[in-house]
Amino acid sequence: MATLQERLFALLQDPRVAKLMQEPKVQQLVVKAFRFRGRVEGAFEQRVQRVADALNLATQRDLRSLRRKIRHLEEELRKAEERSAVR
Repeated sequence: MATLQERLFALLQDPRVAKLMQEPKVQQLVVKAFRFRGRVEGAFEQRVQRVADALNLATQRDLRSLRRKIRHLEEELRKAEERSAVR
């Protein structure tokens, strides 16, 4: 079964669709659809974050932040070790 992305790509190859996509109103509609999707995803993420906070659970955002902090601390430790080795 073809993925949605593969189907969309195949659909965009159709000359009728290509011609339709040149219409300004269709382009505006597509832009609005993508913006709407972004707003829905953002609202969903906020709600997930609120539920995770209420249940004291870590989210992917929390884990990414923690990984960045760990990398930063490892870098600081490496620099401190280099400074102490020079002395």
